[in-house]
Amino acid sequence: MTPAARVHGDRDGDIEVLMEAEGWDSAPPDAQALALRAASAALAAAGASGGLAILLADDARLAALNTAFRSKAGPTNVLSFPAPANPEGWLGDVALAFETCRREAEAQGKRLEHHLQHLVAHGVLHLVGYDHEGDADAAEMEALEVKILAGLGAPDPYAAGRGDHGQS
Repeated sequence: MTPAARVHGDRDGDIEVLMEAEGWDSAPPDAQALALRAASAALAAAGASGGLAILLADDARLAALNTAFRSKAGPTNVLSFPAPANPEGWLGDVALAFETCRREAEAQGKRLEHHLQHLVAHGVLHLVGYDHEGDADAAEMEALEVKILAGLGAPDPYAAGRGDHGQS
């Protein structure tokens, strides 16, 4: 296992990426660095600051979290856990499931690294208050995700209906 990567930025908080599932350490290469870049870009695009943690886990871990916190059976691609407001500026946590993310990327004809960056950005946007409950909110969130990903050199995840929302 790769140890946690930690970055100290010019924001109020830190971004920590914890790699728990072995798949993330080889496919895609540099998953921790990709996640850090995507999270930093999402915070910058949203004009937000604060600390957060990203867990690169497997389907079993996400299934357990999904059951415990959402009362839903089975794994999901990404979960976001916003923190209650606190003076330390902690935003919350984002968790991703390797096997589910890999299957989705393959099914949608995407590179896994682009799908990883999309789901990290998506999860971070949830931490800072974005959602996709209504059409207008979904359009706003999708447009911001497209902008973030373009800045990271990744294609529009929603082009030709290929994308889907994370399930955080």
